[in-house]
Formats: sequence, structure tokens, C-alpha cells
Amino acid sequence: MSKPNFQAMSQKELQAYVLAHRDDREAFYAYLDKLHVEANWVEMPALESTEDLENYPEFIERVRNGSES
Repeated sequence: MSKPNFQAMSQKELQAYVLAHRDDREAFYAYLDKLHVEANWVEMPALESTEDLENYPEFIERVRNGSES
């Protein structure tokens, strides 16, 4: 059985593949590489309390919009 082309897969397709094939290390590392390249996360320091989230409105907005880029 041949492996799919992980580089040609979208992030969501690759995520679904990794979840369905949890022992496939090559797919897992390809997924991590894709996450790193696309870098669609919001970085913020650790929170001391839930009230600290008020200091990061861009994070709250992104979560409310379903993390769509």
C-alpha cells in the first residue's frame, strides 16, 4: 500500500489522516511541519486568570470565529 502525498494534503485533510492513522509517524511529522509553516496560531503569554483574556481581544475574536484564517 502506498502512502498519500502529505505535502499535497490540506491541513484539515492531514489532521484527519493523522487521527485515523495514529501510528503513522511520517504523517504526524508532516502535520507538525505543515502547522509550523502555516503558523496560523495566536501567541500570547501564560494567563494568570481568566480575566487576563480581556487583554487579548484578537485571541477571543479568533476563537469566536472558529479559528478561521
